[in-house]
Amino acid sequence: MDLLEVLARRRSVRSYLPDPPDEGDLNLILEAASTAPSAGDLQAYVCVVVRRRESLRRLADACYGQDFVAEAPAALVFLADPDRSARRYGSRGRNLYCVQDATIAASYAQLAAEDLGYGSCWVGAFDDRSVRGAVGAGRELIPIAVIPLGRPAEIPEVTPRRPIPEVFRLEDVGTPFPHRPVRRDLLRPAARF
Repeated sequence: MDLLEVLARRRSVRSYLPDPPDEGDLNLILEAASTAPSAGDLQAYVCVVVRRRESLRRLADACYGQDFVAEAPAALVFLADPDRSARRYGSRGRNLYCVQDATIAASYAQLAAEDLGYGSCWVGAFDDRSVRGAVGAGRELIPIAVIPLGRPAEIPEVTPRRPIPEVFRLEDVGTPFPHRPVRRDLLRPAARF
């Protein structure tokens, strides 16, 4: 699939079919995540693949009762590793780079999942300690995102986006970017089914 199509089709899916992700597809998703840029190529994060029902239920509870997390056949939990980044970059690595590393890897995983026909949703509302407990992580790791993953049972509508000139600037914060739309179809992707 063309990257712009993948970007246009990706939605926050909160309803999944029960079929588990194909092992080959899951490996491709993880390989895609591992290609994400990272500060100093350190990949200062850990990703836990969660498939057991009881672990998914614990994650849903940790995500303040967002039950669709437990209804997905799998979830990816991305945790930043501050110590790994701090060894090279000090406090900036500890406080920023590791979070960026985990975030971009999670984004790559979502895009790869979309390309392979899976739905996902970025979940960032959770209790850190409970997420750590659900995946057996120590306090040294910082939960960044829980990404439920599975074949979508629904395709959500396109959500509104802020206009490009409102978000993007040219040269300084006070000058809106003079946007001229090129790909209107990015707002109205073709149906998957």
